[in-house]
Amino acid sequence: MSIPLPLPLDVVSLTMALVNTPSVSHTEGELADSVEATLSPLAHLEVERFGNTVVARTDRGHAERVVVAGHLDTVPENDNALGYVEMGKLFGLGACDMKGGLAVMLKTAALGAYNRDVTFVFYDCEEVASEHNGLRKLSEQRPDLLQADLAILMEPSNAGVEAGCQGTIRVEVTVPGERAHSARSWAGVNAIHKAGDLLRRLEAHEPRQPVIDGLTYHEGLNAVFVRGGVAGNVIPDECVVTVNYRFAPDRSQAEAEAFLREFFAPYDVVVTDSAPGALPGLDRPAAKAFLEVVGTEPGPKFGWTDVALFSALGVPAVNFGPGDPQLAHTRDEYVPTAELTECEHVLKEWLRA
Repeated sequence: MSIPLPLPLDVVSLTMALVNTPSVSHTEGELADSVEATLSPLAHLEVERFGNTVVARTDRGHAERVVVAGHLDTVPENDNALGYVEMGKLFGLGACDMKGGLAVMLKTAALGAYNRDVTFVFYDCEEVASEHNGLRKLSEQRPDLLQADLAILMEPSNAGVEAGCQGTIRVEVTVPGERAHSARSWAGVNAIHKAGDLLRRLEAHEPRQPVIDGLTYHEGLNAVFVRGGVAGNVIPDECVVTVNYRFAPDRSQAEAEAFLREFFAPYDVVVTDSAPGALPGLDRPAAKAFLEVVGTEPGPKFGWTDVALFSALGVPAVNFGPGDPQLAHTRDEYVPTAELTECEHVLKEWLRA
C-alpha cells in the first residue's frame, strides 16, 4: 500500500520528504504512487494515472484553465541522496531540479479554492531521452488534458518567471575533399582545410536578438564538433562540422532548418536533432495576472524546456520555480528555503485572487 506524502507539513519539510524519496529516471514508481495516494482523497480533484505520470485536475466550470507541471525524476545520485538543511538552504539530490517545485505543486493542489480551473501534472522521465518523457507521451495520448490558457512549468528559475524557451537544432555540415598521399598533398583536396570557410562564416555571424512580448531572446549559432581524417598520411576527403543553432521562438523548426541550409550553401546539411521553441504568451490575461502576483520583471528562457510541448499544443507557457538552474544536476545542488515559501505564496495568491 502506498504511503501518502506528509501534505500537512510546511513546504520545506515536504521538500525534504520528496528529496528522501528516490526517483532517479525510470524508477519513479514509488514517488508516483505516493503522489497519487496523497491527492486521490482530495474531493476537489479528479486524479488519473498514466504509467508513472499523475494528473490531478479541478472541473468547476471557471472561464480559464491553467496547467501546473513538474517532473518526478532526478539524475543519478552523486553521494547526495539524502536531504539536509543548512543556513537557509535545503541540499540533496533533486532539491533544486525539481523536488522543491513538486512540493510547491502539492501544497497548492491541496488548496481547493481556486479562481481558475487547474490541472496539475506530475510526470516521469524528463531527465532522459525524449522518447521516455511522460509529458510528451501524455501530449500524444491525451492532449485534451493539457489544453489551457496558460501552462506553468516548475523548472528552477530563481523564483522568477522565465518565459517561453528557445528552440534547438543540430546539423552536420559536410565539406568534401579528395584523398591523396600526404607526401603528394597537391594531388588531393584537403577537406579539413576547406572547412575553414565554414568556421569563418560562424565566427563572423551576428546572432539575432528578436524582441518577443517585450523580452529579448539571444540566438546562438556554434560549431560543437569537428570530424575528419582517415590516417596520419592521407589527405582527408571529408570533414564534418556539427553545428548547434539555438533559435528564438519566433522561428519554427522548418524556418530554422531553412536558415541553416541557406547559411551553409552549397555544402550538404543533415539535421540530426531538432526541438521547437515556445512563445512566451505574456499578453494573455492569465499570464498578465500571474506576472502581477510575481511582482518581478520576467526574463527570456534561453535553454530548452518542456514548455515547448505546450507551445506545440497552442498553449503559452512559462518557467517558474524555486532554485537556481545553474545548480541543477550538481553534487551540491540546493534550493533556498525562502524561495520555496515564496513560490508557494505566489501560486496560491494567483489561483485564489
